[in-house]
Amino acid sequence: MLKKLVLFVVLLFCLKSFANDGYKLWLQYDYIKNENLRSEYQAATSNLMSFGTSETIKIALKELELGLNGMLGSDYKSASKNSVLIFGNKTNLSNDILQKLGNSFTEINEEGYIIKSLFLKEKNHIVISGKTDLGVLYGVFNFLKHIQTQKSIKTLNIKDSPKIDIRVLNHWDNLDRTVERGYSGFSIWDWHRLPDYLDPRYTDYARANASIGINGTVLNNVNANALILTPQYLDKVEALANVFRPYGIKVYLTARFSAPIEIGGLETADPYNNDVIQWWAEKTKEIYERIPDFGGYLVKANSEGQPGPQNYDRNHVDGANMLATALEPFNGVVMWRAFVYSEHDVTDRAKQAYSEFVPYDGQFKDNVLVQVKNGPIDFQPHEPFHPMFGAMPKTPLMMEFQITQEYLGQSTHSIYLPKQYEEVLNSDTYRKGKGSTVAKVIDGSLHDKKLTGIAGVSNIGNDVNWTGNPMLQANWYGYGRLAWNPYLSAEDIAEDWLRSTFSNDKRFIEPVKQMMMTTTEAVVNYMTPFGLHHIMATGHHYGPGPWVSNLSRPEWNPVYYHKADSLGVGFDRTPTGSHATEQYAPEVAKKFNDLKRISDEDLLWFHHVAWDYKMKNGKTLWNNMALKYQEGVDQVKQMMETWENMKPFVDEQRYNNIKMLLEIQYKEAKWWRDACLLYFQEYSNMPLPESVDKPTQTLDYFQSLSFPFAPGN
Repeated sequence: MLKKLVLFVVLLFCLKSFANDGYKLWLQYDYIKNENLRSEYQAATSNLMSFGTSETIKIALKELELGLNGMLGSDYKSASKNSVLIFGNKTNLSNDILQKLGNSFTEINEEGYIIKSLFLKEKNHIVISGKTDLGVLYGVFNFLKHIQTQKSIKTLNIKDSPKIDIRVLNHWDNLDRTVERGYSGFSIWDWHRLPDYLDPRYTDYARANASIGINGTVLNNVNANALILTPQYLDKVEALANVFRPYGIKVYLTARFSAPIEIGGLETADPYNNDVIQWWAEKTKEIYERIPDFGGYLVKANSEGQPGPQNYDRNHVDGANMLATALEPFNGVVMWRAFVYSEHDVTDRAKQAYSEFVPYDGQFKDNVLVQVKNGPIDFQPHEPFHPMFGAMPKTPLMMEFQITQEYLGQSTHSIYLPKQYEEVLNSDTYRKGKGSTVAKVIDGSLHDKKLTGIAGVSNIGNDVNWTGNPMLQANWYGYGRLAWNPYLSAEDIAEDWLRSTFSNDKRFIEPVKQMMMTTTEAVVNYMTPFGLHHIMATGHHYGPGPWVSNLSRPEWNPVYYHKADSLGVGFDRTPTGSHATEQYAPEVAKKFNDLKRISDEDLLWFHHVAWDYKMKNGKTLWNNMALKYQEGVDQVKQMMETWENMKPFVDEQRYNNIKMLLEIQYKEAKWWRDACLLYFQEYSNMPLPESVDKPTQTLDYFQSLSFPFAPGN
């Protein structure tokens, strides 16, 4: 009986050792089995020396030891007596090392780092340094990534700095721990037990963000609750800030514009009212007395029912500058969102943000950034870049990407969003001639901006694997990497993530990387091909709903966007329609206006096109649309087949998790195809091409579906 019990315990241990719940994200630090590589790494890192005593340096040392022990084994320190791994900031390094580094420090900024191989005093050295301890920590993570991704470290000469100053996650988390547009559990902020109970997950969150260069977090929803600014909650915010500080992460808060009324006892929130101005000044001072490195406020004002300066016949400049004045003595910033559209404005919704903000260019205070979504509508599977980028040369504009998948199948569907981010960042605004890319607007180089920023709406929840779907960890990772350097390749980022998260085996990397690079195209194909947009179901945005037409505001209805009728489909935004194209530079507008020059993917965004219109491939719009929906379904099927072949390279737990989610995605891709084609066929009155699978349900069936408890709503 004892032998059977021992055998059972051994088997249980073996099974558990091969399980992986995804909690470690891309910081797996798996043991390197390649003996040659392991020997190289062991020889180069055997003697570890740190300089500095700050908490950040202690964290860097702990991370190095954790990573090297995991990847090289606990005996790596005895591999060689002739190598030294040194890290510390510039002020702590010896003169002989500084001389060897030469003018390297002039080539990095305050958050930058240097990783360099040196030969000094008969020994090989690898030096990781920066102007600050935070730069050193970033360098340590990059050095460990080199080993994780099995790159050579024999001759290193790396100098790198972030190209964007403020690199934040926006958490749309509520104080009751629900998450608006959250699909991976509840909020990780346990407000009820804070400040006294500090979940270890907070430290792991900070560590993961630091590893990819994210340096800020907005803790609460843009649809804000003023209670976050009360002393009871500021105690909790302060506790989080103390955890995050050694990792270089500043805390920001979404400020509800009506807070002076709701928690301040005032009768108004008018930004010209002296009592209101004084209230914000005192509240801001109170926050900085608790949190000296507080980053500032994010504000959603006069949008979707949120209060703002327009309630008092003031404008966005009045509201933003009032808060900026309160933050100015403490070097804090205001991130003022440009996501505005009004039920009282009958013009094309895609035009409203530009019309409302561009006339104010140059009027905002120096510590105000206007936060602009990547496209002019709302985080769709595909949008053209927002016309505001490049159109406000006197105002810092920060990008807002959505990492959480509000309109993209939520956490069920695997989609690699850095491919979408890359396409937006590479888009040419032509505002200062050819090459005036969105990336150059964001990093400040196009208009010589000193203050720069980028935001990503978080996909993080308290699910054990953080993002609800292990594949979607790549979107958090990829956002961080592009926030650091918006010129990186999405494909290179995908490879780094795969190597760090799963395996360095090329038989795994190449097929899965190619799969990831096609996922954005697949989702667009089976949801919104050729520039269709915002045809998701009501409220929760889960599944198709192109037929929805009964909502109280026109621009909340999908029919507003696709405008399908017997003549054709699509939103005419050319000079014959809403003339939204005029908001772009002339070179861009000409392309969008011209049916012969516009890309297929933007066609129905800017044109109302006849069903029998012959596209570039000689086929009608209707046939092409049907074929695209089918292609999207087929692409998901191919994703399933690719993943099926990856079983030898992935632990059973994550393999099965992703396998099941891909099966759901395939099922729902067919749902999208069938529901949309049946609906649009009522207007086209054309048969489906032979190669398109015929729907197995009726349009009435799809219209009858209801999801009252869909998550994130």
